[in-house]
Amino acid sequence: MPRVWEVPVHDSTRVRDARLAAREAARHAGLADDRVATAELVATELATNLLKHAGGGRVLLDLVGPSVPAHGDERILLVQIMAIDHGPGMPDTAAALRDGFSTAATLGAGLGTCRRIADDFALHSTPGRGTTVMARIAPHRDRDTADPHSEPPPVRAGGVNMPLAGGEFSGDAWACVRTADHVTLLLADGLGHGPQAARASSAAVAVLRSVPHLPPADLLRRMHTVLRDTRGAAVAVAQLDVAAAKLHFAGVGNIGARLRDGDHWQGLVSFPGIVGAHLPARLPQHQERWTHDSLLVLHSDGLPSRWSPGPAVETPSSLDPAVIAASIVRDASSPARPVRDDTAVAVLGPRPPDRLS
Repeated sequence: MPRVWEVPVHDSTRVRDARLAAREAARHAGLADDRVATAELVATELATNLLKHAGGGRVLLDLVGPSVPAHGDERILLVQIMAIDHGPGMPDTAAALRDGFSTAATLGAGLGTCRRIADDFALHSTPGRGTTVMARIAPHRDRDTADPHSEPPPVRAGGVNMPLAGGEFSGDAWACVRTADHVTLLLADGLGHGPQAARASSAAVAVLRSVPHLPPADLLRRMHTVLRDTRGAAVAVAQLDVAAAKLHFAGVGNIGARLRDGDHWQGLVSFPGIVGAHLPARLPQHQERWTHDSLLVLHSDGLPSRWSPGPAVETPSSLDPAVIAASIVRDASSPARPVRDDTAVAVLGPRPPDRLS
């Protein structure tokens, strides 16, 4: 089930809480002791940075798959550590990542250290809005065992999952899998909150991983059968045919979906119903073109329907999709107006040109 660790960081005592949460998350992911220590160090540095430079914020830890899906990667779990704040922002993020740079009379090695020891690292900051920092810690594995004939897709996926009021489990879940030339992104919102809602959304993810070759509408029908002994869920499935440059979409329930093509955003419509309880008799699929700079955002109803894309989506190829997702949630909320429900946002976007080789 979607286990999430959320640590509000508003005083120095919560830095220790962030470190302990990172240890627990790394143990859940099955990381070796040295990788557990790395996760602890990154969480400590990011929490400390929140206090020193932003006046506080939150550290969010989740277990996710690799951002660039490959065959069999759904079995690999990484610890994703997010630091999110509504602080003053950074006018020069490149300078902030250099060792020795500091605006708070410290050694200034925190972000630079995190970038070096993490397997994935990304940062986005907007003056006046705040900063989002993401680090992922992966288990040691032999990357040479990957199929040399399997060309990585020109897209990558990422997301963020925030439980309501600091809950232990989120009723939302997202996943991305790849089969041949197809990359499929799913987001599910189990009815209600807590473990039973998480059970429903997790069941939807399990179906995707068991039959990822099915088109979106058929996946939803298969999920409907499996989810009958759960509370049910709202589910949206987007499947990219990389070779044809076509995106196929089908959804049931109140999962939001927006697709960006150039400067134009369009909504992708889901049909009323509940997967596992009431499925529409007719379930057509949308088909849209996919370009080199397309960006897809799926979100649960914890995010306001009128959310603004914000600066993070202006150059999607340069930002990790998880950072885009977290920045969308941050910009739609505030310390005085937190997220109103379990909130998950999943993003599918282009890989940077230097990673397309």
